[in-house]
Amino acid sequence: MHDFNELTAFDAVMATGSLTLSARELDLAKSTLSRRISQLESRLGQPLLRRQANRLIPTEAGLLFHDYCRDMLALASRSREALAELSETISGHLTLEVHGALARCWLAPVIDAFLARHPDVELSLHAREVAPRIPDSHRLHVWLGPVPPTELRTESLGQLTRGLYAHPDYLDRHGVPSHPRALAEHAWIDLLGHSRRGLWLHHAAQGSVHFRPPRSRLDVDLTLLHVDAIARGRGIGLLPHWLVEQREAHHPGELVPCLPEWQAAPLPVSLLSAYGHQPRRVAALLDTLRRAAPAAWRAPTTAA
Repeated sequence: MHDFNELTAFDAVMATGSLTLSARELDLAKSTLSRRISQLESRLGQPLLRRQANRLIPTEAGLLFHDYCRDMLALASRSREALAELSETISGHLTLEVHGALARCWLAPVIDAFLARHPDVELSLHAREVAPRIPDSHRLHVWLGPVPPTELRTESLGQLTRGLYAHPDYLDRHGVPSHPRALAEHAWIDLLGHSRRGLWLHHAAQGSVHFRPPRSRLDVDLTLLHVDAIARGRGIGLLPHWLVEQREAHHPGELVPCLPEWQAAPLPVSLLSAYGHQPRRVAALLDTLRRAAPAAWRAPTTAA
């Protein structure tokens, strides 16, 4: 019967080639890690690793055994998952990736409440601005914007309508545009170059106008930096109304609408998860996120 601590130690060193790095990752003393590998080699009656320069590399026996080692560790993980499913307690580890624009203003209190309800759950939260593609049964994603082709199941949480905003001081200095064509005379703040191919703006009575913004002197790659730049009076930019409302609640008067009757296409808010059976903790988090979607995401919103 193999000791899973020894198997984990061997698998970690196979990944890093270093006792020092593996001990740090496993939060073990280097001597403890070395002893576990020595005990495993003693049980098997063959050396599994040898030193070459500054790295530990597998022997022929090590390469062969590593395949079985990974299978045994994976089986042990699946068995723990299966037993956890029989328990009424929701426990285990989850990873949630959320678009950076939604991380603080929406998700933070939602996650606090979820962890308070489920004290045996551990959660890793990552903010990102790049859409996910690869499925993982223990990983969920909340994405803002069009979802590229993906192997993940996608469901709608709502959408964020958008309009043009600037700081009042900027408009005092440069004037308030009266039509989308006048935007060409203003400084434009772009997010990830999203407007370089032009932007459609829609008016209920006047129809649609294709606006090609002037070259932005300031390009940012985070939504929150985009909001900050516009709020500092650097120019005019396109922002979701809901995000502006959240900021204005704490910093009133920093953002005012320009051309409020002209709107851009809304941004979808999507919940992405793997297909197939979901562990109970994943299902619980999915349900929490669905229930937490603000009503404003599902109802038309206009500029303040």
